[in-house]
Amino acid sequence: MKRSIQLALLVITGALISSCGGKDEKAAKAAAAANQVKAYKVLQIQQTDATLNTDFPASIQGQQNIEIRPRVDGYIEQIYVDEGAVVKAGQLLFKINAPQYEQEVRTATASIKSAEAEVSTAKMAVTKVKPLVEKDIISKYELESATYNYQAALATLAQAQAALANARTNLGYTAVRSPVDGVVGSIPFRLGSLVSGSNAEPLTTVSSIGNVYAYFAFNEKMLLEFNKDTKGSFAERIKQLPPVSLVLADGSLYEPKGRIQTVNGLINTATGSVNVRASFPNPNGLIRSGSSATVRIPTQVKNGILVPQSATFELQDKRFAAVVGPDSITRNVQITIRQNTAGLFFVVDKGLKPGDRIVLEGVSNLKDGTKIKPVAAPAEKIYADLNK
Repeated sequence: MKRSIQLALLVITGALISSCGGKDEKAAKAAAAANQVKAYKVLQIQQTDATLNTDFPASIQGQQNIEIRPRVDGYIEQIYVDEGAVVKAGQLLFKINAPQYEQEVRTATASIKSAEAEVSTAKMAVTKVKPLVEKDIISKYELESATYNYQAALATLAQAQAALANARTNLGYTAVRSPVDGVVGSIPFRLGSLVSGSNAEPLTTVSSIGNVYAYFAFNEKMLLEFNKDTKGSFAERIKQLPPVSLVLADGSLYEPKGRIQTVNGLINTATGSVNVRASFPNPNGLIRSGSSATVRIPTQVKNGILVPQSATFELQDKRFAAVVGPDSITRNVQITIRQNTAGLFFVVDKGLKPGDRIVLEGVSNLKDGTKIKPVAAPAEKIYADLNK
């Protein structure tokens, strides 16, 4: 009995000793992990030349968006085009049935014939009276009266001719033609629809898309930088801007480059931005009016300090980078970046200098004053895509 009790005590004691040993081992491992220095990729800052792109959402409009409206009242007799069709200037689009204008042409034609007959009669009267007056057979009054009648007949003929021209013009308006080369928009009316110049909707819209306009906006800070970076008058500054690119809705890059043509001089007080217009050639009609795209403006940086955006973090509207000192201890440094920086890099104006080493990743969770194990990242690889 005593022996059994002794064995049990020995087992319990061993278990307690083992348990205590396990806790001490875990504590030791935790302490070692806490004291372990983590490795971080580090980039040594250097000045570089680069081309950075800034993207702006844009809306596309044709060079001309012309509303096609009827100039006479009538019923649509024929529609010669379909929505989205490419048309040429002068091409027939609609035929309006307006028989009253055909009747006006016939009436005006008849009036001309009547007026011509009156002119001939009045001319004969002048011819008949003139020799009689010369022989003093009748008074000059008769000649003057005949002459006035002849002039009145000529005026009546001119009025009839003007009425015919007006009637033919109105009749010509029943054939609605395209004023420019372009693309036909929606057609809200169908055969038999009564149309007039007072309709709220046009018959259609023809968009001239040989050239297209991309409209986008600069904020006020970008406008100030634009004015600082260029010289001369406002028009001369616009001419100094580099060619811009267009990124289509599917993400593809439109091959022909465009130019910025106008920058609105007034700042929108509601949005704090100015409207900008860029023009792009569209010889194949690939871009349609009303579509959306992105205008990409290149910015040349000379001897600039560029850092990957992932190597910075934002805190209370301020941006910081983690600089690694000679003792491998990090220090959070506030930096000033350009407002129009886009893409994967920031252009740093203040806070960093060539030769500084910064942590590339995980900086938002890295406390100030942390000792790390720096692992040098190749600068050539980091900056490899800047000029592509």
